[in-house]
Amino acid sequence: MELILTVVLVALIFEYINGFHDTANSIATVVSTKVLSPRQAIVLATFTNLIGAMMGVAVAKTITSGLVDATVAKVTTHMIICALLGGIFWNLLTWWFALPSSSTHAMVGGLVGAAFASADNNWSAIIWFKEKAGAPLWKAEGLLPKVIFPMVASPIIGLAVGFLVMSALYLLVFNWRPRTVTQSFGKLQIFSAAYMGWSHGQNDAQKTMGIIALALLAGTANGDLAKAPEWLSFLKIETLGPNKDQIPMWIKVTCALTMAAGTAAGGWRIIRTLGHKLVKLQPIHGFAAETTAASVLAGAAMLGMPVSTTHAITTSIMGVGAAKRFNAIKWTVVERILWAWVLTLPATATVAYLLMRGCQTAGWVK
Repeated sequence: MELILTVVLVALIFEYINGFHDTANSIATVVSTKVLSPRQAIVLATFTNLIGAMMGVAVAKTITSGLVDATVAKVTTHMIICALLGGIFWNLLTWWFALPSSSTHAMVGGLVGAAFASADNNWSAIIWFKEKAGAPLWKAEGLLPKVIFPMVASPIIGLAVGFLVMSALYLLVFNWRPRTVTQSFGKLQIFSAAYMGWSHGQNDAQKTMGIIALALLAGTANGDLAKAPEWLSFLKIETLGPNKDQIPMWIKVTCALTMAAGTAAGGWRIIRTLGHKLVKLQPIHGFAAETTAASVLAGAAMLGMPVSTTHAITTSIMGVGAAKRFNAIKWTVVERILWAWVLTLPATATVAYLLMRGCQTAGWVK
């Protein structure tokens, strides 16, 4: 019983850190262009994150049942705690070095590493690719179609679409006065920032919804909640419905509010990297980058793909900067960011694996 509550607490800590870690992703551009003050931007992001987090469960469904084969790797509370701690470690490390890394891939990497250890190094514990009968290929489940492919594709799409959108906007405003451009897109950027916050909440908050639902399903099945008092009976989850997509409302609300609280805490170290060090932005550039990144996130959320908000907005900013002029991007900063991206999955998987092995060695888990 205590372990289940610990899992929920650690998951919410992850969600809170995710909120302040990824706040920068959703508000860096609107702050750096000075359309909104930092406080105004955080209020906007907090509100739109909250709304987005309450909409849809496709990403949560992927985390709950689409990555780990529960018939091979025994899903336990210890496993989930180790997975979360691996993600938390990486998020705090990259936050300290002001690198906009992916909380999404930090959690997925932790889940994969912990599941691999739980299954005694059996790779079949990970669902790599699984087609659905009668469904199109793009609805397949597993690590490759839901995580690896989007991890590669979303930055490329963000870069290319950001470049095209910015190029189109340059043609649109070619004969406009600079002051008119700034004033017009300063107003429009408020809407694009809200769109970005909404799509961020829709994609990112669902990851923790899925991990909490997975923990409670495992706790109910393993009998960990058998002695729970009556007032905690809401923790027992025996099924998520025929389509495995019925996340209890209390989980949705709790995760949404926790991410909103984290968002309100802010993440100014990463904001400086994205909004100032990567490329100098004006309102028109911020509008293009936010619209592009938010569209990538919203599309991925509809497909149940837990993609990285960080990857989407960073590459969108890069695409916008390249349309401005190729050398507008500070490539030394880009190189540091890319290294953080490449290392996220293996680093978090390794930490979670070692933690899980430690639990097994200590006799806490058989």
